[in-house]
Amino acid sequence: MKNKGNGNGRAVSQLTKADFTSSNEVRWCPGCGDYSILSQVQKLLPTLGVPKENFVFVSGIGCSSRFPYYLDTYGFHSIHGRALPIATGVKVANPDLSVWVITGDGDALSIGGNHFIHALRRNPDINILLFNNRIYGLTKGQYSPTSEMGKVTKSSPFGSVEQPIRPVNVALAAEASFVARTIDRWPHHLSEMIKKAFDHKGTSLVEIYQNCNIFNDGAFFEYTEKDVKDDNTLILEDGKPLLFGKDNDKGVILDGVTPKMVKLGDKYSEKDLLVHNEKEDSPIMANILANIEFYGGPLPLGVFRSVERPCYEDMIEDQIEDVINKNGEGDIQKLLSSGYTWTVN
Repeated sequence: MKNKGNGNGRAVSQLTKADFTSSNEVRWCPGCGDYSILSQVQKLLPTLGVPKENFVFVSGIGCSSRFPYYLDTYGFHSIHGRALPIATGVKVANPDLSVWVITGDGDALSIGGNHFIHALRRNPDINILLFNNRIYGLTKGQYSPTSEMGKVTKSSPFGSVEQPIRPVNVALAAEASFVARTIDRWPHHLSEMIKKAFDHKGTSLVEIYQNCNIFNDGAFFEYTEKDVKDDNTLILEDGKPLLFGKDNDKGVILDGVTPKMVKLGDKYSEKDLLVHNEKEDSPIMANILANIEFYGGPLPLGVFRSVERPCYEDMIEDQIEDVINKNGEGDIQKLLSSGYTWTVN
């Protein structure tokens, strides 16, 4: 597995979490899930073998988008919904950089919805961490594109009548080459997914369920509370059968094209279960897994899809080189003066 562009080959001195912690005061609400994500990223960055000056974090607007202030790296706190085209431009201009995008469900999926789709289909070698708390937190509690139908908020006092966007499904439909999901309250799994995203060559999306304890507290408790989480979640592991439950006594089989939850025992055993293959070229099975909840199943967490596809910046570079080889170096002044021109008086 190739690493992200990690610079010019210079030796990387031993860095620590402190080297990636800025002096800026963190201004998230006490108890916010963003703290967990920030901590895991700060711990992980020193281990990646990338020169510190080669990290760039780009964010849009929202609570999560304050992230670059709290990292001692290069970064942009950019425009609402526009972090992805900026990050794509950074990567194309300097492919050696390790480029990360921090965004939220409102930033990425509402005003930034188009950019989200187009970044994923282009496949630049960038990492997207999508903080999904199913609410607009920064503006104090309006329903977001991922809020569930019926959600009562200040802007939907009688309940939202909109079908929520499901980021994993959208990403798979856009032919994303890496798609994963994790939860802020599962720090080890969170760190593992971020590391896998970094290792992937191409655009990697990690959807992170993140608790907003002020405006949407408990949105994901069914997946995080000790007494229920094992029955409500399904850990995706490449090459392993789809097992879940407190006693690992439940599994997933395929009935035609419909996932079916079964209990292991007399009728079914592990050998009857679906085996996860995150490297399957077709996104069909990943889509089926992403929809298991619709069939009364648990929430899948882990890597849905990880496949190789050419990267946007590499294809641009190859194309430019090919054209130069055929036509020679261009002349910008000659180009501007060619064809139909006029003089403004």
